[in-house]
Amino acid sequence: MRIAVAGATGKIGSLTAAALERAGHDVVPISRTHGVDVLTGTGLDDALAGVDAVVDALNAPPADEAATVEFFGTTTRTLLAAEERAGVGHHVLLSIVGIHGISGNNHYAGKREQERLIEAGPVPWTIVPFTQFHDFAAMVTGWTEQDGVATIAPLLVQPIAPADVAEVLAEVVTGRPQGRHVDVAGSETQDLVDMARRTYQARGKDITLIPTWRGVFGTSMAGEVLLPGPDARIAPTTFDEWLRTQHPSAQA
Repeated sequence: MRIAVAGATGKIGSLTAAALERAGHDVVPISRTHGVDVLTGTGLDDALAGVDAVVDALNAPPADEAATVEFFGTTTRTLLAAEERAGVGHHVLLSIVGIHGISGNNHYAGKREQERLIEAGPVPWTIVPFTQFHDFAAMVTGWTEQDGVATIAPLLVQPIAPADVAEVLAEVVTGRPQGRHVDVAGSETQDLVDMARRTYQARGKDITLIPTWRGVFGTSMAGEVLLPGPDARIAPTTFDEWLRTQHPSAQA
C-alpha cells in the first residue's frame, strides 16, 4: 500500500513510518521538512496522489485552548479535504484515552475537535485512543523542573511504549476502516510520580518531586479517568522493559 504519515518527523510519526516500511509499504512523509504544510495545504495534493490511507500523528505546539483547537481543527479539515480530492480510502487518527471525560486540558480539547471533524467528515475513518506513553512522566516533569525540583500531578495511568503505538497504527491503517477502535494501553497501571522517580533514577539524576494538582493537570484527571476501558487492547512492552532499552544500566 501507499500510505501517508502526517507528522512523519515526530516521535510517533517516525516510528510508524519505519514500521510501515519494514512491512513493505510505500510511505509518504507529510511534514514541513518534506515540503508539505498541513496548516496551509501547501504540497498536500501532490503528496497524497495515489495514496491509499493516511495516519494522522500530528502534534500541536504548546498554546492556549483556543489556539490548540484552531490548530487541530485547521490541520484536520485541510487533510480531510485533500484526502477526499485524492480518493484516499482510510483516515487513521492517533487519539488519547479518556479525553471526553476531562475538562480544562488544552491538548485534549484539540483532540476532541479532531475526532469531531473526522467522525463528520467525508473519508472513512478509524480513531485509535491510546493511553499516555512511557516517556510521559519525564516530559511533564521537564516542564516544571528548576534547580533539581519539579512538580507533577499524581496521575493514575496505564502507559504504553511509543514503539507499540507505532505498531498498532501501522496495523490499523493497512486494514479496513473501523470507526472507533477499542482503547489501546500498556500492560500495567502506574503512578505518574513513581514513573518520574524511576526514570530519573535510571538517568542517574537526583530530583525532588512534589506531587500536586496545582499545575497543568487538574483534579478532573484524578482517579481512573485516564485508564483504558475493560475491552482494551493491551500492548506487550512494560515500563521497566522500555526503561531498560532507554537506559541499559537501569534496574528493574
